[in-house]
Amino acid sequence: MLLRDVDGGVEVFLQHRVKGMPFAGGMTVFPGGGVDKRDADASVAWAGPAPAKWAEWFGCDESLARALVCAAVRETFEESGVLLAGTESSVLEDTAQYADVRQALVSRELSLAAFLADAGLTLRADLLRPWANWVTPAAEPRRYDTRFFAAVLPEGQHADGLTSEADSSGWQRPAEALADAEQGLRMLMPPTWITLNELGEFKNAAEALASPREISKVMPSLVREGDKVRVILEGL
Repeated sequence: MLLRDVDGGVEVFLQHRVKGMPFAGGMTVFPGGGVDKRDADASVAWAGPAPAKWAEWFGCDESLARALVCAAVRETFEESGVLLAGTESSVLEDTAQYADVRQALVSRELSLAAFLADAGLTLRADLLRPWANWVTPAAEPRRYDTRFFAAVLPEGQHADGLTSEADSSGWQRPAEALADAEQGLRMLMPPTWITLNELGEFKNAAEALASPREISKVMPSLVREGDKVRVILEGL
């Protein structure tokens, strides 16, 4: 989740996935995607909590933890144009010069490690916070073990949502997004709904990132009751 402060609260960057997507088509989601095997490249210049710490937070091995963080940074850049990188003491304020690189990452012509090395950039893991770990219900034909991260929009950068996977993108207060869903104006999956509820409790982005989080796997169960489906959550 990308967050930013506005008068009286916090906004989150949301994307409406195109209906033709094989998973979550037509749903409103946070930027994200799958892990590329090259995301585990240990040559990436790194600042912030070490992969071992992320492994502890997410309950996985160190190689996967490194890949998860790198995938979060890469996918955020691919889908929103926001790049959580810079030097050990500063963060990029403008990513326009990397527009061509962004497309090369999307097409998998280039790896995140190669891009950062060529540009002399350091991945800023300290800008990310672990948030949650959701697993797709067992009944679903496509299943994912997904880690959620939170980060504040870096000063000077802009989230543009220029991705073929979404037909619209934008910033919204969590409560407003939930209200839209209740009125049938947007569709949310359980992880997105729960997370928006959680984000709505904070006065600003810094408070959200500073909040203590205990990460455990959450796997919803779907129970059909007539023409309705009830969602049962375990692990929260």
